[in-house]
Amino acid sequence: MDKHITFTPTSIVVPPSTLPSREIGACVEFQGIVRELEQGQSLAGLQYEAHESMARRHLERIFDELCAVHPCAAVVFIHRLGWVPVGEASLFVRVLSSHRGEALRFLADAIDRMKADVPIWKCPKA
Repeated sequence: MDKHITFTPTSIVVPPSTLPSREIGACVEFQGIVRELEQGQSLAGLQYEAHESMARRHLERIFDELCAVHPCAAVVFIHRLGWVPVGEASLFVRVLSSHRGEALRFLADAIDRMKADVPIWKCPKA
């Protein structure tokens, strides 16, 4: 599986979609947008921090483990670091697979595992 993991201090630019083979039948994309309310409090945005090298290793392992269960051809993962104002994306994930079921399950499981296990932190700013 092709894995592209990027951390960026600037706004996320969605990369053009390229298919690694003609057997790709599903392209599933997700963008996580910063909401105005966090635990009932109004925010101007969120500050994101990460232990980048450790986060990258965790993500590579998670993607490999998930690919064994939900076969996919490629994943593009972009996470923004630093200040992210309300209404802007902090996360972009694209999953390419032969079938939509694998792509959808891979995406959902990847985001759940990222939130639980990967050293990326958010700090609300009023």
